[in-house]
Amino acid sequence: MSSTAPRSDLAVRTGSAIVMLAVAGLALWSGGGFFRLFVLVGAALLIWEWKTMVDRFPDDRTTRATWLAFGGVYVALAALALIALERGGMVLPVLGAVIATDIGAYFVGRTIGGPKIAPAISPSKTWSGLAGGMIASGLLLMLAGPALLSGAVGGQFDADAISGGIGALLLVLCGGAIAVLAQAGDFFESWIKRRAGVKDSGSWIPGHGGLFDRVDGLLPVSIAAALALWLIRISW
Repeated sequence: MSSTAPRSDLAVRTGSAIVMLAVAGLALWSGGGFFRLFVLVGAALLIWEWKTMVDRFPDDRTTRATWLAFGGVYVALAALALIALERGGMVLPVLGAVIATDIGAYFVGRTIGGPKIAPAISPSKTWSGLAGGMIASGLLLMLAGPALLSGAVGGQFDADAISGGIGALLLVLCGGAIAVLAQAGDFFESWIKRRAGVKDSGSWIPGHGGLFDRVDGLLPVSIAAALALWLIRISW
């Protein structure tokens, strides 16, 4: 029985991941009002999960109310950022870099292991995993970035201009920065869950836990990317 349980869990996790990617992909492909509705529904679920965790904090009512307000602002900013990124054609490269970070960190961390970053918060996260996530994210943007960004910011990016030399180096550096932010978001959610005394942020997604567990790294990255997009627009 013990030998079949992991396979069963893997099947559930894989099935859930396929459904999540399909729904997110449909929303991104549809764009416009459908994408905004998708983001708003997701934001509502995130705020609900945040509230259920904050309600379990070992703090007084005022402190919990402060944390609840902070979470609402945090999620709202991320939602607005995603909508702004979709309008600027930046969701796909940002999402791709975050996914590459997760994959690179998982496989490199599992293969190499080594010193933990913050074992009291997230015992499984290692420095080697962070390095793997940075490399994977940087390589993705360097290789696919020119194509992904060619239509971004109203078509103001020139694929040839960012595909070689300094442009490629900047994409690698951006990928590394995205990986660091994504891991920071992961650590932040892990810390929140430890304060709440829960393993997962929710149970919406079979085999994966809650929505916060899946997008914890995307939230800070989206906010930072939207800010960068705004700075690019006002500087051109």
